[in-house]
Amino acid sequence: MKHFFKTGIPYIWLTACSLTITLLMMGGLVALIMINGLSVFWPYPITQFTLKDGSIVLGEVVKREPVPYQEDAFRTKLKIGNRDVYGLDFTWIEDADIISLEYPRNALAFERREWGNMYGFLKGLIRDDDDDDDDEEEEEDDDDMVSLTQQDLLPLLKENHALVREIRHIEKKIIGNINHRMEKNRIALKRLKSQEPSERIRKKIEALKASTLNLEKAYREQEGILTELYSQAMEEKIVVQLAEGEERTVPVFQIIRAYAPNEMGTLSKFGFYLIKFWEFLSGEPREANTEGGIFPAIFGTVMLVFIMSIAVVPLGVLTAVYLKEYAGDTVFARIVRISVSNLAGVPSIVFGIFGLGFFVYLIGGSIDELFFSDTLPSPTFGTGGILWASLTLALLTVPVVVVATEEGLSAVPKSLREGSFALGATKFETIRKILLPHATPGILTGIILAIARAAGEVAPLMITGVVKLAPSLPIDSKFPFIHLERKFMHLGFHIYDVGFQSPNVEAAIPMVYTTTFVLLAIILLLNITAILIRNKLRKWYRAASL
Repeated sequence: MKHFFKTGIPYIWLTACSLTITLLMMGGLVALIMINGLSVFWPYPITQFTLKDGSIVLGEVVKREPVPYQEDAFRTKLKIGNRDVYGLDFTWIEDADIISLEYPRNALAFERREWGNMYGFLKGLIRDDDDDDDDEEEEEDDDDMVSLTQQDLLPLLKENHALVREIRHIEKKIIGNINHRMEKNRIALKRLKSQEPSERIRKKIEALKASTLNLEKAYREQEGILTELYSQAMEEKIVVQLAEGEERTVPVFQIIRAYAPNEMGTLSKFGFYLIKFWEFLSGEPREANTEGGIFPAIFGTVMLVFIMSIAVVPLGVLTAVYLKEYAGDTVFARIVRISVSNLAGVPSIVFGIFGLGFFVYLIGGSIDELFFSDTLPSPTFGTGGILWASLTLALLTVPVVVVATEEGLSAVPKSLREGSFALGATKFETIRKILLPHATPGILTGIILAIARAAGEVAPLMITGVVKLAPSLPIDSKFPFIHLERKFMHLGFHIYDVGFQSPNVEAAIPMVYTTTFVLLAIILLLNITAILIRNKLRKWYRAASL
């Protein structure tokens, strides 16, 4: 046995088993996320259950499992939607209570802008006339209902989608620009009033007041247009019969799409799945982040990593070059190396608190006092934003870049360094033209690890700029186009918020899995890009050295 251990074979098996277990755990985690995340958008059949107590329920079967502490008993989790009617989206049905189940072909799922999905049967359409403002006339609308099919509903949805786009354009673009200009006028007016009075100042103040009055007039006009559009949006309503026969009216304006999963073929369902997945990636969140898309969070995450990389690369590389090439093996250099290594073990929330105190309050507050005093007491840079969050993450990941760069510099063959000196190059020229280019693969390895760490961090972001819902992206068409002071959304925080802060936990679970999958995919994509660049540079330097 002693000879057997001396051969090293048990250690080979031990390491192989550890690697296998690790890969299985990682593969299982990724598979769990993919199965639960990517299945969210598939249109499952609408099932109608008739229960022993005579009640009828309608919805999508989510899962079936044994009843806890009961032998041979099963229960089914059903997504019944209609949150405005039942107060919840899901219900459990025990198999023992089911008398019959069927899949009605005319059952429809209505995806709404508010209150989640509605499941039922389309009965007809009601159009409100302009004179039907009083209650008595509204009661007569039930008699004005006209029959409507799913195909007849499609052009109505198309018209209302155009109406939604027009309303959003007015709210976000036109009124947003008016508010932006009014705010600029307010700040300019405040600045002028603080200056020494003169004829020139008086004329400027009058011009600004006149401009503000014109903007207020334009605002009221757009407000009137919006009121008319919203009134127009509420004119057409569909009547939906629910599972137990109760009828509900839903404005067509509130419906995103209506589909019949029980009539769909496999290809139709696959096409529906792709459309829903694209909407998830490119759309904006709705319903407290439990519905809609995650594009603002994707944009914020990628931009955060990009700014962090710009900040951490020069800081980490210059530190490593100094430690390796200039500091030598002195006591000071050892202390710095130990300190840098220990920084990697500091909890991320500590970096967040440091970022809040140093970047936000100290530097951001100073910038506000120097350059944005007109906007005070409302802070511009003296509050959380994507710039401060990125710099905080740069400090968090700088030890990784420093260590990787030092390793890269150490890996450069000694002959190259000596050859450079023999040809008369200075130390700076040797570092710039010989050492750094050959250490680039090592530097990129450090950046890859830093990106993976930064993209998944949440704790320091929660106190340095990330928010649940950001009204605007950090990049838009308004000067200076890149707004580093703005708050932003992040995929990691989005997962935390939806998973642990959402009032509708059941509805949020699919969103948690799907967002986690997207976050993993983005990290993988960023890493693959950096790895490809590293491999290309490695080949290039290898060929150049021949």
